[in-house]
Amino acid sequence: MHVRNYALTSEEDENDFWGCAQEARGLFSPLEEEGWRQVEWVGSAPEGGLLASLDHIGGRRAVAGNAYLDVLDAEGVSMGSYFVNDVTVLAVRPSPLGTDLVDVTVRMWCDQAMPGSGEVWELIRAGRLTRTGRWQERDAAGRRAWLSVALWSHRYQRRGRPDAPAGTVFTLDGRHIVDEDSFYCALGEAVNGPGGYFGWNLDAVDDCLRGRWGATSPFTLEWQHSSVARTRLVNHPAVQDDTPSLFALLLEIFEERGVEVLLK
Repeated sequence: MHVRNYALTSEEDENDFWGCAQEARGLFSPLEEEGWRQVEWVGSAPEGGLLASLDHIGGRRAVAGNAYLDVLDAEGVSMGSYFVNDVTVLAVRPSPLGTDLVDVTVRMWCDQAMPGSGEVWELIRAGRLTRTGRWQERDAAGRRAWLSVALWSHRYQRRGRPDAPAGTVFTLDGRHIVDEDSFYCALGEAVNGPGGYFGWNLDAVDDCLRGRWGATSPFTLEWQHSSVARTRLVNHPAVQDDTPSLFALLLEIFEERGVEVLLK
């Protein structure tokens, strides 16, 4: 049985399945330019529109089109999906992973798959995302990638679990909050557990507070070690002399949505 970690499906027709692959080398590498990437679809058995493009390398018909790229779990279930544009076949060769498989090199536009995200997806796939704080080991770019996977995998990670009822008390550990993204990492895990998501900017937090993202307002947020975060969340891209700090803006959003914040 072939390992299936990634799948492609046409954006135009959900019945036009383009096949699975064991690896998608280059998917989570730094961008070439803007959102363009060169990805090697390793250990694949192309179908549909992708298969039809293999015989037209170098021509216009090598462009298979737009697609949804799913990251699969160990059972072949989608954990999350990226939208990719203009998937174009550049090369194809026999794969060392199987006599009936090929490795297909494509160029495509995808700006959502951030460098470092692949490691986070693998934690989820392997069932090793079982404790909070794994994001603390990452630098600023790594924390941003962590948040992106938390967002794209949110439905998968919460499948079958209802929102916590109104009145729930969530505990937010502020000791490791060093910047805005680390706050969102900590908040997501406070509400939804290891690898959890509850916003990755101010507008997204406000959306999550409206329900269907793990918590039901009104609730209580017990913010431990809040003085540590207060000293670090003093800047915000829009902050000017007469603009509240990020810390104050967060407290304002929570108050407007009926969340009682207990600063410890």
